[in-house]
Amino acid sequence: MTHSLPSVPGGPHLRTIAMPRDSNPAGDIFGGWTVSQMDLAGATFAAERSGGRVATVSIDAMHFLRPIAVGDEVSCFCAMEEQGKASIKVRIETWTRSRGGQDAEKVTEGIFTFVALDERGKPRRIESQTD
Repeated sequence: MTHSLPSVPGGPHLRTIAMPRDSNPAGDIFGGWTVSQMDLAGATFAAERSGGRVATVSIDAMHFLRPIAVGDEVSCFCAMEEQGKASIKVRIETWTRSRGGQDAEKVTEGIFTFVALDERGKPRRIESQTD
């Protein structure tokens, strides 16, 4: 079933094209490549919200819903799931659409946790942000 891409303020947090070098022998995109794209998107999202450097500490509830094909446009959308004193949980959905296509499909989703780091690489407190 296809849908329009999610309506997220600011649009996707990462958009790229799945390339042949990222595929397995069956021609589908490696799951690890997809996870790395989600991690890049989520880390950017968490860094913006925490006001600085972050590191991934866990990935929970990861679901691969369907394969990604070479040439698909891949978009990662992020939303705040939960914020702690030094950590941020980010819900990340990955959607694809065929090159030049209009319809999109959600292909992967997961919850990534990032910890805010200071200049020495130690956890730091996240200041409350009012929007």
